[in-house]
Amino acid sequence: MTGDIKTQSKPRESGYQSRTRTNVTQLVRWCGAAGDRTQRLHRLGAILSNNKYIEEPDELQRKVQLNSFAITVGVALIAGVPYSLMFAYHVIPFHADISHLMVVMSLTYGSCNLFGTRRYR
Repeated sequence: MTGDIKTQSKPRESGYQSRTRTNVTQLVRWCGAAGDRTQRLHRLGAILSNNKYIEEPDELQRKVQLNSFAITVGVALIAGVPYSLMFAYHVIPFHADISHLMVVMSLTYGSCNLFGTRRYR
């Protein structure tokens, strides 16, 4: 064999891909830091970073994100209201916490965004 996987060169990223990677990295860092309940400035940073992440992409990626947001809001309403009612009527044996809904929303948005991005490649 003349070459292995480690020595193969990767194609260079475009400026757009580099900015997108930077925006995603910053968004993940700010959102991770915003999970700390004592740091309110981190939450503001997460909001501003999310805004920058949404403004940056081209029309197609914005369409994917808008579809992902729409599906996520729908899932949150469809799952959240019955979940709250089940807790109120003592159907579920544990406390219905907002963090459970946030996990569902995060997984929904991430999977929809991944599916939409792959769909239009």
